[in-house]
Amino acid sequence: MIWVPLLLVACVLAGVSCARVCRASVAADTGPGGVTAEPAGLTVSEAAYLAGGPLRVTDLTLVPMHRARLLLLAHTGWATVVDGSGGRDELERAVLGAIGPGGQSRIPAVRPLVADHASVRALAAGLVARGLALPEEQRRSMTAGARAVRAAFLLTLALGAGAVLLVPAGERVPVVAWFSLPLVAAGLCVLIARADAPGYACWASPAGRRLLAGLSLADPLTALAKRGTDVLEPELRAAFRVHDRRHLP
Repeated sequence: MIWVPLLLVACVLAGVSCARVCRASVAADTGPGGVTAEPAGLTVSEAAYLAGGPLRVTDLTLVPMHRARLLLLAHTGWATVVDGSGGRDELERAVLGAIGPGGQSRIPAVRPLVADHASVRALAAGLVARGLALPEEQRRSMTAGARAVRAAFLLTLALGAGAVLLVPAGERVPVVAWFSLPLVAAGLCVLIARADAPGYACWASPAGRRLLAGLSLADPLTALAKRGTDVLEPELRAAFRVHDRRHLP
């Protein structure tokens, strides 16, 4: 019966992680601030935030600046200012400020600076107030719950495999049967966590997801907002996929 303590550990891990992810899911589905009415439509910047967060808003600012020849986004991962006359709105001015007076900077260094700008934080706060985006506390709770339940699933699988190896071949069937209970529970909660924010990385509330789902991809900017830089032409995709070497080991 040496496998029984392992089973108890697996049950505790699965139970705690499932309770955590279910509680976070229920809190998110209730809606921020108790908002239940269907809100008005989205701007393309708001759609970008709901679909991909602050970094997606940054990408949605950089690409139009490149197309308007205010910036040059090279496939090598550098952003170069072509027209530094001041930017057409606060987000574009934030981009120019992040690039700096030298007029050139690496895109991986620019993106987080713009994502943390006051204008992006104000956009997020407005979406939270309208019930379209999850507050930061709920978003972190959902993300942590999803990670916990995935870890519990893998640990339960490992504990079950270890328990099976510890017992004689003739006693393995009941061991497998017992370990299948916490394994199935954790697996179902993994599916719940995946279904709760399909493709939107826990940024959008249920109301926000409904509005995102109704947006057409016919407009290139809307497609960029919803799906990210994968919709861009190869050279621009390459510009956004270059890693900043300062963050590499």
